[in-house]
Amino acid sequence: MADTWDFDVAIVGAGAAGLGAARTLQRLGKSFVLLEASHRIGGRGYTEEILPGMPFDLGCHWLHSGSLNPFAKIADELGIAYTKEGFPRGAFMNGEWVKEEGHADWNRFYERQDAAIAKAVATGKDCPVWEVTEREHRWTRIYDHICSLNSSLDVDQVSVIDLMAYNDTEENWPIKDGYGTLLTRFGVDLPVSLNSAVTEIDWSGPDIRLTTAKGTIRVRHALVTVSTGILAAGDIRFTPDLPDWKHEAIAGLPLGNHNRICLAYDRDVFGPDASDGFTAQIGDDEPMSFRIRPFGFDYVVGLTGGRFADWLERAGQQASIDHVEKQLQAVFGSDITQHVTARIVTAWRGDPWVKGAYSAAQPGRAHQREKLAASLDDKLHFAGEATSSEFFSTAHGAYLSGIDVAEGLR
Repeated sequence: MADTWDFDVAIVGAGAAGLGAARTLQRLGKSFVLLEASHRIGGRGYTEEILPGMPFDLGCHWLHSGSLNPFAKIADELGIAYTKEGFPRGAFMNGEWVKEEGHADWNRFYERQDAAIAKAVATGKDCPVWEVTEREHRWTRIYDHICSLNSSLDVDQVSVIDLMAYNDTEENWPIKDGYGTLLTRFGVDLPVSLNSAVTEIDWSGPDIRLTTAKGTIRVRHALVTVSTGILAAGDIRFTPDLPDWKHEAIAGLPLGNHNRICLAYDRDVFGPDASDGFTAQIGDDEPMSFRIRPFGFDYVVGLTGGRFADWLERAGQQASIDHVEKQLQAVFGSDITQHVTARIVTAWRGDPWVKGAYSAAQPGRAHQREKLAASLDDKLHFAGEATSSEFFSTAHGAYLSGIDVAEGLR
């Protein structure tokens, strides 16, 4: 890749934001180069087959706020299958399944927490979630666990204002064929340079020079869509350096962690009475949520978030598998382990092109999303889920942010 003036825009990153920007620039007739550090497109949307004909999403896997999610229409156009069933909320505690009256108690508890958070936000108090939620209740640990899945950080690290800003229609539609499959098919014909990590962006002159693994290019605009994990690590050097307020925005919107541990079986080991989705609290262990036989596939997914996800990831794949098997044995008995035929364990913190799951604003930092999204000198631009004011942490939030920036480059 040689120096060239042929491009109006360089898009750094071919995840959902980069793909949305590329499609928009293509429609507007703008010339662009799409640079991706990895060997594939899709970013945190990544589907593999755990067994032939059995797709599994390693990253994003739901069409969140489905009726507002533009990827639902795109999935329809591409023939990508999804359902509108949502995630069942079962619970296994103290060695038994929680009965109907227990679920009613859980719902009341959850409503009280929502009300307490809303009350804090109404006063303008941007405190951590833990400060305004009940800390001594039978449901507290499970509530905190679910928060870590939703935010990828723990309740002491998440801003209540940021949490309430998310536009949640409570329509979470799982994609049978995989979100990664959807993103790959959406971007399949876009011109993309893979294995082209950007190491420096020099925006000191009238135009911008980008140094990549395949050479140097020059453009009029650069759109950076990489994660705040990559920006915070300094993997891309900016010349001149980004202003302090931009660094503060990056630091205030860190990536937490959320991993998925999948075990496939040679038969249905759970039976017809097992809840399709539940959270288990086994003794003193951290709670863990499970999805049982999604779409009728004979596999189970264990979900971890926040610090526990980081700890288990560092412990290694086998430790993650052992932990899930231990949890499932406590619920369904020890015999199910002998029927495991395949395993996949994600490790998003260790992914060199992301370095985490998705962003959450730290307490007092909810305002930083707007600052992260702000352009510099009308030529250095930023997009991605962390810049979205209402759909952060999601693929469609990233996608819409890429479109918004690209449309402003007319």
